Amino acid sequence: MANRLPEAHVVSVIDDDEAARNGTVRLVRSLRFIAHAFPSAQAFLHSEQLAETSCLISDIQMPHMNGIQLYDALRARGYDIPIIFVTAYYNEEIRVEALDRGAICVLSKPLDGETLLNCLNCALQDRTSL
Repeated sequence: MANRLPEAHVVSVIDDDEAARNGTVRLVRSLRFIAHAFPSAQAFLHSEQLAETSCLISDIQMPHMNGIQLYDALRARGYDIPIIFVTAYYNEEIRVEALDRGAICVLSKPLDGETLLNCLNCALQDRTSL
């Protein structure tokens, strides 16, 4: 596996599926990132971690506010947090919409560690020079 960036970055994971959320958090932590978990977009938007998050990993299909709506809400509030979308219902239309909005990657569940690490490194690459 490729080496991750040397700085400790905070990655927030948002997924309404508890098993998927916990699995993603474990994977992110195994890649030696700091990870926080949230069961919904609203929970993340109202959390203290919003300001410290370096990258988001968000499910696309969630009730009340989906991942794309979360991304739009963050932009409207002035947050420029790189986002990696994950979905169990992958299709080309969703992928294109997410990438057109500025997502770093769109991944199918279950996640592959090396692919996720590459996406995280890409998402955080510009942040190391800030």
